[in-house]
Amino acid sequence: MKVIKAMGNDERKKKIGELKFELVKSKAGAAKTGGSKIKEIKKAIARILTLEKSLGKESGESKLLKRKISKEKS
Repeated sequence: MKVIKAMGNDERKKKIGELKFELVKSKAGAAKTGGSKIKEIKKAIARILTLEKSLGKESGESKLLKRKISKEKS
């Protein structure tokens, strides 16, 4: 968890992309690797997304506010 917190926002997004790709590959070969690998990957993705959500709340940002700002820019 400390490693994830130390990552920047772009690094976390890149890591999520890598994990999702690995998840797809693991699902394709699930009979060979077993379900434990899939479970670990899903947990890692959930940890990163949970951290991002909590960091967003701490900074006071909300999805609604982000949408309003993006609409005003358009």
